[in-house]
Amino acid sequence: MIQPIDKITSETALENAVNRFRERGIILPTFEQQRHPELVPEKITARLRDVGLWDINPLNLFRITWKNEPVDRGGLFGGVNFIELPPQLTGVKARIILLVGKWFPTGAHKVGAAYGCLAPSIITGGFDPSWQKAVWPSTGNYCRGGAFDSKLMGTESVAILPEEMSSERFTWLRDVIGSEVIATPGCESNVKEIYDKCWEIRRTRPDCIIFNQFDEFGNAAWHYNITGQAIEEVYNAVRGERSRLAAYVSATGSAGTIAAGDYLRTIVPGITVVASEALQCPTLLMNGFGGHRIEGIGDKHVPWIHNVRNTDMVTAIDDEDCMRLLRLFNEKKGSDYLTVLGVEAAVVRNLPLLGISCIGNLLSAIKTARYYEMTSDDVIITIATDSAEMYGSRIEELRDQRGEYDTLQAVRDFEQCLMGARCDNMKELTYNDRKAIHNLKYYTWVEQQGKDVEDLNQLWYDRDVWNTMFRQVGRWDELINEFNERTGLLHSL
Repeated sequence: MIQPIDKITSETALENAVNRFRERGIILPTFEQQRHPELVPEKITARLRDVGLWDINPLNLFRITWKNEPVDRGGLFGGVNFIELPPQLTGVKARIILLVGKWFPTGAHKVGAAYGCLAPSIITGGFDPSWQKAVWPSTGNYCRGGAFDSKLMGTESVAILPEEMSSERFTWLRDVIGSEVIATPGCESNVKEIYDKCWEIRRTRPDCIIFNQFDEFGNAAWHYNITGQAIEEVYNAVRGERSRLAAYVSATGSAGTIAAGDYLRTIVPGITVVASEALQCPTLLMNGFGGHRIEGIGDKHVPWIHNVRNTDMVTAIDDEDCMRLLRLFNEKKGSDYLTVLGVEAAVVRNLPLLGISCIGNLLSAIKTARYYEMTSDDVIITIATDSAEMYGSRIEELRDQRGEYDTLQAVRDFEQCLMGARCDNMKELTYNDRKAIHNLKYYTWVEQQGKDVEDLNQLWYDRDVWNTMFRQVGRWDELINEFNERTGLLHSL
């Protein structure tokens, strides 16, 4: 049976963690503080004024929130960071709003998902930072976030990611964090190769503990509680008298971020939850396979933690459209053309806040708005996981391959990729469609990864199990407070 993480499993490991944190001055934020950073003690916020957003400083654990002031250094907290894109850019009447991940430490919200996996293990004695290493298998941002969290929590890390990911990821992991980096064969879609490396590590390296985002409920629980409530806050801030929260769009990837849709369903039962994936690897849409260039959304399988019952629609996005829009949003000729079209200068300046997977989310939101014939009363919210800052090398590669970006290409990209976005490669899911997708978990998780088929069936038939796993953060906060009390650091600030 699937069980929450709610009990201390090793008092020895816990005591070692307490000592390590006391020695290094590490205080853990609660999940409630990540939702509401105004609850962070004033003595901590005062110290944050001298700390950069990406600094290797334990105080930056308190910046794992959607509400960081959007500055690189010394910022504190405000409202949720988001942008709204106008109809002149999207070509649809529906209001499309994106939560911005750039203002997390590491420049991506995955640092929060990793915290949701590592922190519960530390406070229950499941992980001993005095001698164990945290292993972060990922297609990019999760292993970056995990390595960062590990560094701040006084432990060593091992990052596993496909060799074809952007060079910025590898350089930062090695040179800044000092993480051990393992590059596995292939691209975004080659998740099986990552899993194979994890099994090798399990067999040969007893000092390593693997935090697999694809089956760690802490990943989904963080998004259910933190991202879901951030979306609710944004919607309440922008809604009008006739507004409705019509849809939530998320790339599936590890199925962490899409879990925010489970929370939103509790406040808006009629919301449409849309799963986005690459057309070149349409796993949910067609049980398909292949490689693609939308970095950050590994596929060819269905994550263990994806509550498929709560997914209403699947959209598949051509990665070529994402790469073309990456240039439109970040090349000067593209910005100039959008300005000529009448897109407000502030909106144009904000477009580099969209990384490649976010552009995919944006295109899925546009397709959703067109499919359901949404109006200006309809609000669609999606996620900008990271920003173009993570993909400078990709822009250079495109420039080398295709030449300098000019106005004519900007016109083509705008008309074809945005205004020309069609309602193709979409599927509304019936009960049987959802169950068919869920059943795909068997081949990855039971046959390959050693899960029990009884647990697989529990995920489908036991509806209470999802609420239990999503809502365990209340217990985690109790344990975090007890842990911080044992270190005594809050009292010595």
